[in-house]
Amino acid sequence: MIIAGASLTSSTTSAAPPQEPVVARVEMKLTDGEKVADVIEKGDLLTVIEERDNDYVILTHDGSRGAVDKVNAVRLAESTDIYTDLIERNPDEGRFLTLRASAWWALGKSEKAVEDFDQAIKLGYKEPHAYSSRGLFHAAIGNFDKAIADYNMALELDPESIAPLINRAAVYMAQGEVEKAIKDYTAALKSKPANASLLRQRAIALKAAGKLDQAIEDFDSILQANEKDVDAISGRGYIYFQQGNHEAAVKDFSRVIELTPESAVAFNNRGYNQFQLGNAADALADYDKAIELAPQYGLALQNRAWLLTTAEDTSLRDPAKAIESAKAACELSDYSNLGDLSALAAAFAADGKFEEAIGWQEKVVENAPEPHQEFAKKILQRYQDKKPFSANPDEADVASENDPSKDDVATATQSGS
Repeated sequence: MIIAGASLTSSTTSAAPPQEPVVARVEMKLTDGEKVADVIEKGDLLTVIEERDNDYVILTHDGSRGAVDKVNAVRLAESTDIYTDLIERNPDEGRFLTLRASAWWALGKSEKAVEDFDQAIKLGYKEPHAYSSRGLFHAAIGNFDKAIADYNMALELDPESIAPLINRAAVYMAQGEVEKAIKDYTAALKSKPANASLLRQRAIALKAAGKLDQAIEDFDSILQANEKDVDAISGRGYIYFQQGNHEAAVKDFSRVIELTPESAVAFNNRGYNQFQLGNAADALADYDKAIELAPQYGLALQNRAWLLTTAEDTSLRDPAKAIESAKAACELSDYSNLGDLSALAAAFAADGKFEEAIGWQEKVVENAPEPHQEFAKKILQRYQDKKPFSANPDEADVASENDPSKDDVATATQSGS
């Protein structure tokens, strides 16, 4: 057996952010002078607090802090050989199989990880974390029913654990079982009532269930504890948008911009809500800023194209620039996004180039889902009649019959993100 030395370090050592754990290649002793403070076994997972040129500052499973030479530790993804050797030496020890499973996971080999957990459990390793971890691997490869069965077993073995609840909720979300996910997140929150991550996840589930007011309450709870939580502010702002409360949405996205002035998404979303409030000039400025920050931001390019095509304030309309913006969005989506194609067709129509508008709108009709087919065909008919886009084609046709001067572009539907 190889024994390597490792030294204790003071708790005042400056630490870098936590990293992926490393694995002990050999047995090591953490010493404080001549006193042995802790023993690190071969294969032990060591939490990295700081990586230096020649060593790692680590925490052991028992909480001892020390410095370990890099030659005596490897990254988790490089540790399969270590665990294979330990498994061969200890064929009845399921724990080493679970550790090798973690190494397979780090390598992205989820199926091999599941095989090792299967073998460990078959050998009698019945720790709750074995089922919970195998559930994670099953979920990663799409075996959702098996994942839920594992989380159920983990909870049966350890009813107080919240990790299986949280992981099971994530699987329920993937399956569209939103109410079950909400129930699990709520149960987890009984143990950690102010946990921002859990509140955020439940808010997302509540939003998916259409329970928007309750989702806002969860975001409010997060912000009571941390008023600068950008994700919570942004999430709440998006729900305000969904509720049609555009003033509140503008306020939240403005706060996001104040905290993260380089957020292109926040500028796009504020711009959309400004447009809904009739503040087209402010909306255009926000779209321009979003595109300045992220030149390949397709949604902002599409939204700007719609505004330049459909703004009620005709002084803001710029069909040529709208065509340019819509084309850029289409190129980014490889001409596969119907919103981009619709915007391009509308921009050409606004520029009086109806043949081009007809060509692009025909592609929209060809690919539009059934619920949108009728509207897409009505817009196509308008272009064929050399009329510009209208969000309400039937009303526009009636208005045109009564007063041809009213045959004008109406407000388009834009998108937030």
